[in-house]
Amino acid sequence: MNYITFALTKGRLAKTTLDLFETIGVTCEEMKDKDSRKLIFVNEQLGLKFFLAKGPDVPTYVEYGAADVGIVGKDTIMEEGRKLYEVLDLGFGKCRMCVCGPQSAKEYLQHKELIRVATKYPNIAKDYFYNKKHQTVEIIKLNGSIELAPIVGLSEVIVDIVETGSTLRENGLTVLEEICPLSARMVVNQVSMKMEQERIWSLIDRLRKVI
Repeated sequence: MNYITFALTKGRLAKTTLDLFETIGVTCEEMKDKDSRKLIFVNEQLGLKFFLAKGPDVPTYVEYGAADVGIVGKDTIMEEGRKLYEVLDLGFGKCRMCVCGPQSAKEYLQHKELIRVATKYPNIAKDYFYNKKHQTVEIIKLNGSIELAPIVGLSEVIVDIVETGSTLRENGLTVLEEICPLSARMVVNQVSMKMEQERIWSLIDRLRKVI
């Protein structure tokens, strides 16, 4: 049997994805077992396989064909820059990618001064400042709480995901510029799109109707 394999982003995104899939009859009972040590979950009846991966790895699995379909945040797709088809905005996991900092940093952005930008998303930051704003900046990659950077003087501003903005406000920071809106997206391997066109498009169409 020819299986279609899905790579789902671990955590909240996977849970919401599975709930959405259930509404169109795509289920995987094995995944509901919280104690399961399995890495790959199968629905033999529908010819589907599922596995969970860390967000940044999902586009990699899809590009190389280890997964036919991936569900992942738009931020990860932009940051990873993999060769794949982005076919559907699933409409959940909504937030924004923004440039944030203290209010006083706004003039650095307006006057396009040379500043330091701390971020977990160096590629998105580089693209925004260099290609869209034409502002030269020094980008510092961090992995932990990015809000700390402007507070301790490591950077003037940060590029980060903003959901509600409450963490920013609590730390005296604010959204200075919005880069783009984000949400969960469905991506497809380029070869799978040709080989399994019918099954994949049927899935996309059914999802479109319920989103």
